[in-house]
Amino acid sequence: MEKYKKILTVIDPATDDQKALKRSIELARHTHGEITAFLTIYDFSYEMTTMLSGEEREAMRQSMINDRMQWLEEKIAEVDHENITVNTSIIWHNRPFEKIIHKVITEDFDIVIKGTHQHDKFKSVIFTPTDWHILRKCPCPVLLVKEHNWPVNGNLLTALNIGSDDDEHKALNDKLTQEAIRLSSLIKANIHLVNSYPGTPVNIAIEIPEFNACEYNDTMLKHHQTAMHTHANTFKIPLDNTHVKEGLPEDVIESVSNEIDAELVILGTIGRTGISAALIGNTAEHVIDRLNCDVLAIKPEGYISPLA
Repeated sequence: MEKYKKILTVIDPATDDQKALKRSIELARHTHGEITAFLTIYDFSYEMTTMLSGEEREAMRQSMINDRMQWLEEKIAEVDHENITVNTSIIWHNRPFEKIIHKVITEDFDIVIKGTHQHDKFKSVIFTPTDWHILRKCPCPVLLVKEHNWPVNGNLLTALNIGSDDDEHKALNDKLTQEAIRLSSLIKANIHLVNSYPGTPVNIAIEIPEFNACEYNDTMLKHHQTAMHTHANTFKIPLDNTHVKEGLPEDVIESVSNEIDAELVILGTIGRTGISAALIGNTAEHVIDRLNCDVLAIKPEGYISPLA
């Protein structure tokens, strides 16, 4: 599989536990891929050194870069990466997401892997502005790493928007499922598909006395189940591994992910024409921080980054 051979790993300068690097090595072992450990650094005290000469400022900046390079090489040495090539790249810049996405575009990386921060007090994941910018604007798949392991014969959950006749929705559903199939063969996981559908609109039930809410719900459920089964059969995915539930996408995806103890959730993110159910800021942004497993965010075919 050629898909994930060129891996860009975002190094977190604020922690010693580089879980993105560990996950990158795990993936590279499956794909025989090559990793670039990428670190952006910037010290705002540098802005206060304008009284120094240009040479002195450059020497100060280079000293910081050299210090972080030594630290990065030590972090890499601590992790077992036998037979895996790990290159290093450190760039001085105060807007990390711009340099990350620029490197993806100019060097044609297959995937970006980045760790997430956990708030010790609340035991919840905190996403930084860099995380959201990468999710919204990076043209290649983005894997956000949490604490969950990738066990053999684990479960991989793919969030779809089934039941729509929109061609772009269907194309993204197909792309997400194909991605799940590729990954499942790599990491030896079982594929599950999940889809949510809206419940009875409360205002209609109140305003129209003869409106039959039960009949409406049954019709919606059958419509989405039929569409899901058709999709699953197309890709030869067992119907027992499909999940169609009433509710908000973020609630349903979280519920099913916990129920099957998913190691990875795959979902679609913003498209050029704004796919409503796969829109960053709508579904994905609301669900990602509620999951306790890794998340792989994928753009629709033809997506062009605004930073391109």
